Amino acid sequence: MSSLLIKNIRAVDAKSDSVTDVFIDGGIIAEIGQNLHTGADQVIDGTDLLLTPSLFDMHVHFRDPGQTHKEDILTGCAAALAGGVTGVLAMPNTVPPCDNPETIRYIIDKAKDTGVEVYPVGCITNGMSGNGLCDYDALKEAGCICISDDGRPVVNAEQMRQALELSKENGLLVASHCEDLNIINGGIINKGAVSEKLGVKGMDRASEDYITAREIILASSVGARIHICHVSTEGSAAIIRFAKSRGIKVTCETAPHYFQLTDELLLKRDADYRMNPPLRTPEDVRAIIEAIKDGTIDCIITDHAPHAANEKADFEKAPNGVVGLETSFAATLTALYHTGEISLKKVVELMCVNPRRILGLEIPAIQVGKTADLMIADINKKWTVDPDKLHSRSHNTVFKGMTLTGKPLVTISKGIIRYDARSEE
Repeated sequence: MSSLLIKNIRAVDAKSDSVTDVFIDGGIIAEIGQNLHTGADQVIDGTDLLLTPSLFDMHVHFRDPGQTHKEDILTGCAAALAGGVTGVLAMPNTVPPCDNPETIRYIIDKAKDTGVEVYPVGCITNGMSGNGLCDYDALKEAGCICISDDGRPVVNAEQMRQALELSKENGLLVASHCEDLNIINGGIINKGAVSEKLGVKGMDRASEDYITAREIILASSVGARIHICHVSTEGSAAIIRFAKSRGIKVTCETAPHYFQLTDELLLKRDADYRMNPPLRTPEDVRAIIEAIKDGTIDCIITDHAPHAANEKADFEKAPNGVVGLETSFAATLTALYHTGEISLKKVVELMCVNPRRILGLEIPAIQVGKTADLMIADINKKWTVDPDKLHSRSHNTVFKGMTLTGKPLVTISKGIIRYDARSEE
């Protein structure tokens, strides 16, 4: 394994922020300091660039097995590396669903040489059908660290309570897609002025708020942890904030589109702006930003959900979901850092540290002796998102045509440069 010296770079992790040199040898950060002369095999000039621990996205859909025309593990990992991400939590709504040890092992094995740690999420119920709980011990033994029926809620509250109770014994994190299907009732975008203007059925925010409250109540009743996925409403943020103030073991996430964009974009009748939960109102956007700032929201994820272009062609019939691995860091800097809402240390906390902490994984840092999982970025680089240049197999990005500020340039996984945007320019 070759050695690497990064010179004169601003190194930021959750605890420190300084301009320094970083020497990597044998996949480990071997030395940090000024004016290092190490005889490294490769040298990168980091002047005016940023070095952080690599990102971890705890909510992605890689569509493998079963829907590899949208994405597979290899293309998904390529997209992750292009976004500065070296670890992901892959949701279980594959075909067939990830409810057995064989599928868990298949995903881990296929990803092993990519430079991205892929952690498959197991189903809560068999086939995500609500028909009995999965064998959690078998899933954990195969490598599962989290369970969810993401894409569908667990309809039966007692089933969800049982899963939460079992999670205290097996240590698996339970993550919930908070949606009441009876309230949604075929809705495709946020219920409000835009849905009325378009004449399409809306998704009432009560759906998300109600199940968020239900999950917190169930988790509290058995003293278990619960993780709330992709928070998008002012109401859900308020419910989670209150629960945390009462000492309930709840964590949560949101995605860049929920703190940057609104449902006004749906007036274009373009299904690339449709996802679940949907884009909401300016009031919701502000509430999500405040929840990020005050610590109610623990981490920023993408809910990376690839779909083929022909599937997104019909506005009203298209599946929900957008890709996001390659734009998440840039969108977060654009909406939150460059506007003065949060610091770079807070960005690292939200995108690098907290997801791994929640999952019980090694916490990254720019320290001697730590694994060299790192990202080099130009936080001031302005670039326009071109869907055709994405590394994902699908190009359904909500940020298409937008100019973002900040871009990952180099992604280092265990000391190896796995992505280098400088070679693409």
